[in-house]
Amino acid sequence: MSAPASVSCDVLVVGAGPAGLAAAGAAAGAGCRVVVLDDNPGPGGQLWRGAVSSHERVAAPWLAALEHPAVRLIAGARVFARTAPGTALAETADGAFAVHHARAVLCPGARELFVPFPGWTLPGVSGAGGLSALVKSGTAVAGQRVVVAGSGPLLFAVARELKRHGARVLLIAEQAPRARVMRFAASLFAWPAKLADAAAHRAALLGTPYRLGTWPVEARGGDSSLAVRLTNGRREWDVACDRLACAFGLVANTEPARLFGCAIGGGVVAVDARQETTAPGVFAAGEAAGLAGLDAALAEGVIAGLAAAEGHAHGADGATETGLPAPVLRDRTRARAFGRAMAQAFALRDDLRALARPDTVVCRCEDVAHAALAGQPGWRAARLRTRCGMGPCQGRVCGAATEFLFGWGVDSVRPPVVPVRLDSLSAAGEIPPAGVEGPTR
Repeated sequence: MSAPASVSCDVLVVGAGPAGLAAAGAAAGAGCRVVVLDDNPGPGGQLWRGAVSSHERVAAPWLAALEHPAVRLIAGARVFARTAPGTALAETADGAFAVHHARAVLCPGARELFVPFPGWTLPGVSGAGGLSALVKSGTAVAGQRVVVAGSGPLLFAVARELKRHGARVLLIAEQAPRARVMRFAASLFAWPAKLADAAAHRAALLGTPYRLGTWPVEARGGDSSLAVRLTNGRREWDVACDRLACAFGLVANTEPARLFGCAIGGGVVAVDARQETTAPGVFAAGEAAGLAGLDAALAEGVIAGLAAAEGHAHGADGATETGLPAPVLRDRTRARAFGRAMAQAFALRDDLRALARPDTVVCRCEDVAHAALAGQPGWRAARLRTRCGMGPCQGRVCGAATEFLFGWGVDSVRPPVVPVRLDSLSAAGEIPPAGVEGPTR
């Protein structure tokens, strides 16, 4: 199956997670031809990867958008450059191609935030969401002892997934103070569906200790053994385990938006009431536009898809003066309020900035230690003097870490924003113009 040399559409959707699926369905329903690109082998994003077990019932109606005759999914495709407004370059295993589009909806999701501490790069230590993704892809954890640590509701979802696959979840360590988490739990009565989800997670993890105000300070061991040292700020203790799944929240994937010329504010893509970015004709939805969970991603995806469809959406039943359905706008408002409450409850404590020792690796790709970065004035200087952020991940891990540790910010991106083959770069100059189709898949 060969990738097309060039395809054209009315609306390009980048990302086939919940927000992207919602956007694709809304735009196609409004009469647009839609192309969806996603770098995974199949749709669903990290949350609905495989759409198994408890996710299947919720995911199915949104995955059905891909059955619409006007929607075309190209899986295993990564956008790496933009040659001009309305033309994005992507790569699959079969080569590079262009997508000529009138409008674009960016739904690239988010990634985990890693806070460096001694031993965080050891075998057996991984991201919480990363381990969950590996398990969904077939990695066996049955019988293995796992400590889940970090911050946010994701910890419960990951622990539940691991337990469902036979892992022994020894404990969940949440760094947020007890008082803040308890206030957040009490506030869930304002969001009954969220309260029901939380209760279901807790019931599924009955007997698994949930330690509030607790975080990892060190991991020790190797291939055959692992121990994590935990603290609650008053004492420290060791827990022997086989795996440590650790993540301290999420970071929005803003690289595609920067590539499309969109402004970034507060670590997320800046959007207006229609989910349109500062780049005309480019919209953003989901975690990239604000970390607020599934409900926000779905509502924002629908809004962005309808807005990208322009006149097709106006005059719909129940629409507001902006042409957008009032119920969906209300859903977005409620979901964003939940996101703000969640961010306040699980804000990271200052203690975490002091975990790294001078020899603790911060940039794994280029093996750059904390001591080499501590005296740098900013991200650009650190890149030039230490090569921090210049490896294969291009700062996606260490960039967020140094922002938390030192207050730096990634100020720009340059194409290609993801690693690509040299022949893809050379092919970029030979992409057919809009309206000229290459071979189909």
